[in-house]
Amino acid sequence: MAGFENRTKGGSDGLAVGETAPDVGGTLVRPDGGVTETPLSALLAERPVLLCFYTGDFSPDCVREWCSFRDFGWFASDDRLQVVGVSKSSASVHRRFIDRLSLGFPLYSDSDLEITRAFGVEYRAFGLVRRSKRSCFLVDESRTVRYRWVGDHWLDPTRAAPPVGEIYDAVRAELGGDEGDRFGFRA
Repeated sequence: MAGFENRTKGGSDGLAVGETAPDVGGTLVRPDGGVTETPLSALLAERPVLLCFYTGDFSPDCVREWCSFRDFGWFASDDRLQVVGVSKSSASVHRRFIDRLSLGFPLYSDSDLEITRAFGVEYRAFGLVRRSKRSCFLVDESRTVRYRWVGDHWLDPTRAAPPVGEIYDAVRAELGGDEGDRFGFRA
């Protein structure tokens, strides 16, 4: 392991690097419109997953986050990794979100926050509303967490913006082998 890890206040938020991710799953909305009940292990059978938790579709912060991943290009074009979102939004709202933003990433509908709780990133916004703390976990094929970033905004950790450049560097280091920058284009 390259040893990348974001440290949050207290250092105990979410699964730690090196821990085994639970084999949770739920309703997955794919960019092609398919909607299936999919366990995380099924996605990991294809390739490592960067699981990105966020609060909900169409909020300004979440639109910025997903446009950043989309516009970075590498996250959508590198065949060694699959980026998957997780939020409380329903499957039908996810479908509209994917279409509106032209996202190439599947999104889990985690309305009961089961996936969120399993990864240890449930948060009560202002002590009231339960939702996912903005966070990203790189999980390899053996379900080992290889990298994590957990939001630590001083007022509300759901407002923290994932550092896409840092995540890119960490994921590339963890995946090993440099296929070279392709600037968002497939080889």
